[in-house]
Amino acid sequence: MNSDWLAQPCAVLNGTARAAALARQGQLTKPPGALGRLEDLAVQLAAWQGTERPGMSRIHISVFAADHGVAEEGVSLFPQAVTAEMVRNFARGGAAISVLAKHLDANLEVINLGTVSVVEPWANVRDQRVAAGTTNFARHAAMTAAQRDTALQAGRDAALRAKQNGAQLFIGGDMGIANTTSASAIACALLQASPELLAGPGTGLDRKGVAHKARVIEQSLALHKLSHDNPLEVLRCVGGFEIAGLAGAYIAAVQQGIPVFVDGFISSVAALLAVRIRPAARDWMLFAHTSAEPGHQHVLDALDARPLLQLGMRLGEGSGAAVAVPLLQLACALHGSMATFAEAGVSEQG
Repeated sequence: MNSDWLAQPCAVLNGTARAAALARQGQLTKPPGALGRLEDLAVQLAAWQGTERPGMSRIHISVFAADHGVAEEGVSLFPQAVTAEMVRNFARGGAAISVLAKHLDANLEVINLGTVSVVEPWANVRDQRVAAGTTNFARHAAMTAAQRDTALQAGRDAALRAKQNGAQLFIGGDMGIANTTSASAIACALLQASPELLAGPGTGLDRKGVAHKARVIEQSLALHKLSHDNPLEVLRCVGGFEIAGLAGAYIAAVQQGIPVFVDGFISSVAALLAVRIRPAARDWMLFAHTSAEPGHQHVLDALDARPLLQLGMRLGEGSGAAVAVPLLQLACALHGSMATFAEAGVSEQG
């Protein structure tokens, strides 16, 4: 699978629409800045959508699922069978993101990039399994270059479907037992940070379990001798298929001019990969929430990101981003529907 598409340029923000939206904010019946970040969101969305009055009704959510060979090292409390079981739960509508997508009237798709267990056909699950999980990166590279590129392409395909459906926002979600170990290893390699600093409880490890996870990551990084300025090699050696799918989707979405709403820890690590591959992608990213996973804040700092919410969530699936979508919708409604001083006959400040 060819990955030359990664070099394609990102879309350019519309400065004219941004200026028009900013001017409109100055005319609305409120003191300047009184709506805080809601004003900034409206202006940013205007620049992304190329219109003075943006909307937020067409949401596309792609959840990427895959298993991780590093689970063999005992870094998760849950067995790998859970990944496939959760894919079925997504398909049946029983997962958190399923409920949220239905509430938002969002388009939800699940892409199986590599569960260990085979999942029977479901109408809303795309079976694009690269392999039955990655290789245990504590002993070998997680994937081949061809497998990495195939997973990246699957992400691109999801973004192209979002574009075809007229999406105004792309949300990527993740599911994969042991994927916080993979995400932490990627973040450690890219940020040159200590595993003791970034490794967290994931699905609920105790202090001893977290310390073991950190040791596994440290030994893995020593094995692969990764360079922080080679994100594709970092992804190949310690990544996951679903993390590659997310990174590919983010890059392709911004190439298509679709803003990306980044979820929690796993998604933010994928966003970090995307930005290291295509730095201009950062201009199209908005961050939804701060995860309870300790490594998340370090990744956010590296991306100069200010998430909208801090609710102590650490579920993944794209759930934190979906929870924050109504804030974007309200920002658009206020921006588009409030009266101006002239329309309301209200005196402006002297």
